[in-house]
Formats: sequence, structure tokens, C-alpha cells
Amino acid sequence: MERQVAAINRTPAEEGMPCPDVPTYAGDDLGARPDAEGTAFRVWAPTAAGVTLRLFAAGSPAEAGGAEPAETHELVPSEGGTWLVRCEGVGHGVYYDYVVRFPDGTVNRTADPWARAAGVNGRRSMVVDLRRTDPDGWGHDRRPCVPANELVIWETHIGDFSNDPHSGVPAEHRGRYLAFTHADTTVDGEGEFPTCVNYLHRLGVTAVQLMPFYDYGSIDESLPADDPARGFNWGYDPLNYNVPEGSYSTDPFHGEVRIRECKRMIQSLHAAGVKVIMDVVYNHMFSADNWFERMVPGYALRRRADGTLADGSGCGNDVATERAMMRRYIVESVAYWAREYHVDGFRFDLMGLIDVDTMNAVRAALDELPDGASILMHGEPWSARSTALDPAADVVLADKRGLPYLDPCIGAFCDSTRDAVRGHVFYQKVPGYLSGAADDFAVDIRHAEDAWRGTPHETAGVGQVIQYVSAHDDLTLWDKLCATMRGMPSDADYAADGPACDDLMAANRLAAGIVFSAAGVPFLLGGEEFARTKRGDADSYSSPASLNRLDWRRARRLRSLAGHYASLIRLRRGNPAWFGGPRTVVPRNDAVVVFLVGGDCVAVNPTDEARMQLTVELETPEPYGELERIDPGAWTCVYCSAGAGAGNGQVGKGSDEARVRGRALVLPPHSFTVWRRTRR
Repeated sequence: MERQVAAINRTPAEEGMPCPDVPTYAGDDLGARPDAEGTAFRVWAPTAAGVTLRLFAAGSPAEAGGAEPAETHELVPSEGGTWLVRCEGVGHGVYYDYVVRFPDGTVNRTADPWARAAGVNGRRSMVVDLRRTDPDGWGHDRRPCVPANELVIWETHIGDFSNDPHSGVPAEHRGRYLAFTHADTTVDGEGEFPTCVNYLHRLGVTAVQLMPFYDYGSIDESLPADDPARGFNWGYDPLNYNVPEGSYSTDPFHGEVRIRECKRMIQSLHAAGVKVIMDVVYNHMFSADNWFERMVPGYALRRRADGTLADGSGCGNDVATERAMMRRYIVESVAYWAREYHVDGFRFDLMGLIDVDTMNAVRAALDELPDGASILMHGEPWSARSTALDPAADVVLADKRGLPYLDPCIGAFCDSTRDAVRGHVFYQKVPGYLSGAADDFAVDIRHAEDAWRGTPHETAGVGQVIQYVSAHDDLTLWDKLCATMRGMPSDADYAADGPACDDLMAANRLAAGIVFSAAGVPFLLGGEEFARTKRGDADSYSSPASLNRLDWRRARRLRSLAGHYASLIRLRRGNPAWFGGPRTVVPRNDAVVVFLVGGDCVAVNPTDEARMQLTVELETPEPYGELERIDPGAWTCVYCSAGAGAGNGQVGKGSDEARVRGRALVLPPHSFTVWRRTRR
């Protein structure tokens, strides 16, 4: 019945070509699988006329002895459209690729789509004995146990995290996996202000979401890190899905090094009590000319009815996730990262291009793993453009229309909250609640605080709602505030330098207060908590590393703002009701937002003047319909973002301005306050 409903409501799309009629393979041994005597190589190439395996001593032609194959072997046809060969005496550290021949005379050289290791720049695959890549103590590594109500997600890029020369990380590890293995770093190594993992511990975040760290295609790994020709990229251009990115390793030329160092990164974050969420991009690839299409032309990517490539990703190609072997690949790939690398969660880029059946199959596969139910899944419930689908296939994509068909343990980013708080994402100067349009958006903020429950925006359970105001895409929160509140921001505005920026700082504090007090899962872009700027660059995916990296001296200078975020995290983690408890919104006819949750009263005053909240309006129903009478004096301000001491991270200390006056709570201008009552 559910699938019939889904079919009726299938995702609108351009008319696409049907799936090629080819056999599928059900075995679990695709790729190169070594044992004590040799290695079995199996590939799925159902339309090929022949497949040749080439073995090399090095991972690229430029390396010594790497130009010509040391051996070649012909694969033989096997079940389910696969080809197979076993090579005795071939094992860990041998590099390989395939030459695939087709009946029309086409010949394609390709790496192995199912490879788990690769040489420099990922053009050749590598046979790997994964047990030889485990760091010391890997067998004892465990996922941190973080209750849902304590989950706080902080997003970063592996390079951004430590590229700053003032990060305190040794130069040879900056921008690399091993930066995460240094637990006690400080700004310039002076021992005064924490950076990197040390900083995460101080801030209190419980999960780090890492932008893509599978092997991607836009960086030349063979060049030194300081070579301008090497470039910078976020990594949303997959090349080898099951291989870690080589540019983050200390030695990209030897395929096992990146694997071991990636595991050490995850192990170190786990030791700090921090979950690791991997940003994955299964909706498109680096190029339409990829290993899948070279191995099985016409299968992996969606095509319009006229044969042209669909482009719902805005990146030139869309993966046909609804096709059996691509679905299977995605499911096995995610499960592989969870099982082999102990990854704690997955964020799906442009999830709106992935069909709901594939997403649900991924969830089911993760649930089958030991402790698999604790593995997180969430994604972007949208696409860049319309894709192309076979009308006869009844495909439902995991966009906002498809969210009701997803497993309830799959979350989605809430752009409704983001745009209400800061203003429209695509129109940089259009304000939101905190940047000039408080009266227009007050009702939306009240809904956002309750995860939009009971509104047309409610498409998922509260645990599925990722609440945020900034991520790697689009303007940072600080830059958006500069754009809306300044129009033409100055250098001083971007620098958050001096009292002239006090209004921007107050808005940033309020934005954080709204997100962290809202029902759902709070998420922030790394550095948002110290007014991170990219100087108005809304799409810095390939901008210089110097623009993208976290500025740890800025974090030290703006420590009071970071302290505000740390206080909010402590408040949230200290009151489980903040995660999913119902909000009782106090009716008001102004821009101030006041609500009750878990015994707390939370108030957001974005205006230029102090406002009052009558305590009689905070009395709550008791059994049999009576009202619980609360002595006005029983309310105490336990946190205030405004006034003296704001942002010093002291939960339990309010402000002299936030106090009880008669039968009312005084809400200072531009303040986020939390009030708690004591029973007498």
C-alpha cells in the first residue's frame, strides 16, 4: 500500500531513459580481495566483450617502474554479468587497473569502482590488506555514546580545521588527518587558548561533521601542500568512493598510508568523546567520464529521453541511484565506511536526488551493524535543479515531498528555520528576524522553536529536524548579517572589530540562542561561534585555503562569543526537554518570542528596548484544569546573552538587566534569556 501511495506521488522530473536491461550481481566479493595465497579480482561489466587486468609496481606512470604493467591477466565471464580472475602470489601493495573491451570496438581503461585503496590521484587501484592499515588500539576503538538530546553537530573541512599557521599543529600535519591526533594544541603553541580538538572539548560539541574525505578529483595529490598549483577544494567531486582522499595524508603515493591516517583521525576524535559524521556525495561524480561509465557505459548516470545527461546536481551529471547495482553500491559503500572506519554518521549531499528506497536501504544496512542504530543519517532534502527519471519507474526522491516516505531515523536540514532567522539564502541583502525584519518573522520563529510541529512545514518527526543558520554552503552567518545589516560591509565589519560591530554581535548571539533552544538537532558551521567570515564569498569551494581556513587568533579574540555558544551547549545538554519536549508558546503581539520548555522559560528579544513578560502568563495547566500558581519571585534568570559578562560561558549567572520587576520578567534589548523557577 505504501508503495502505491508513493507511486501516485512520485517526484516530478524530466522524462528520462529507462534502465538498461542488464544482469545484476548478488555476491559480496566485487573488487580485489586478497588472502594468504593471492588475490581474486572480480568486476561487474555485463556489456563487455572482454576484460584485461593490468598489475603495476607503482600507483602512477610517473613513479619509478610505474609506466608499464608488470603482469597482465585475462578475466573470464562469471555469474551476474561479472568477470573474474585469481592471481596467485599477488597481494597487498600491488597496483592495478583494467582494460575493458566492448563489442563495438570501444576500449576503455579504468580503475576499479569497487577498490578500497588507490595510488596517487586515484587513477590506479591498489590491493590492500585492511588489517595492515589498522592503527595501534584500533580493535578497542568504540563509537562515543551520545544521547539524542546531547547531540550538537559542528561542521568543518579537514584542511580548514588546521591550515592556519597559528593553529599550534606541527607544520607537517596541518591540513591533514593527523592534525586531529594532537589533543593539546593552543594558539601558536603558547598554552593559553585551545585550538582544534582541544578547542572542541572546551566548546562542548559532541559530533564533528567532516566535509568529504573520500578520494576526490579536483586536487593534484602529487604536488606539495604549499604548491599553488595544487589548489583547494571542498571535495564534492567523488572519484573513488571507498578510498580516503590522498591530499590529507602525509604520503599519497602509498595507498595504505591514507587509510591508516584516516583511521587515526577518527580514533582520536572518538577518544575525545566526539562522533564523526562523514559528508557523502552519492548524487553525482567528479565527471561523467568516471570508472562506472567506463566499466558499464550508459548505466550509472541518469539521462534524459534524448540521451543527454540529467543535471539536477548542477555538476553535469546525476547518479541513477534507483538502478539496482547503483543502489547496491551506495548501500555497501556507506556500510563499509561505518564498519571499516568506525564512522558514526553520514550527511548526504543533495539528498533530494537520491531515491527514498535507496536511502531506506542504507538505513536498514546500518541498523544491521553492531551498534548500528546509533549511526546517524541526515541530508539536504533538495536538489540544485530538476533531474530526469523514467516515468514508468515510479521513483520517489528524498526531497521535501519524499520525507514522509523516509525511515524516521533519517534527518533533514531545515532551511525554513535558517531563512526565518537570517533572511533568504539566495538574496543576500534580504533580512530575516534578526537582521531588520523581526515583526515579519516572529511567528515563524515561534514555529521554528517547536520544530514547525503542527504547521505545513512539518514533514518529519522532531528528531529528524536539523536546526541551523549556517553551513559550508552560502554566506556564513556573520557575512549574512553584514550583508543585511550593513548593505556595503566594511573591512571592520568583516573583521568584527570594535564596538561598531556590537549590533552584529548581538544578532549572532540571538541566532545561536534560537538554534540551540529549538526542538530538533542543533548544527553549526565550524567558526560560526567566533563570527567566521569569508568576506562575502558565498561559494568558496575552490577559493584559496587562506580564505577558507579557521582563524584561531580570531577565535581567541572573540572568545566571549564562543563562550556564549559553549553556555548554550551546556544549557541544552543539561535539560533533555530542549531536544524534543513540547514548547508552550506565550501569545504576544510584538516581535519578542517567549516559550516554556522543560521547566524553563526562554525569551528572545530582538528589539532595541527592554520588554516585559508577565509571570501570570507563564502559569501552566495542572490536572483537572487548574492553573499552577507561580510566585513571580520564583523565576530566576539563569542565563542572559546581553549586558555585563555576556558570553563568558557562565550558566547560572544572568544579567543585572534581566530581573523580575513586580509581576514581570524584564527582557533586556537584543537579549536571549533563560529563566528557571524554583518551587517553594
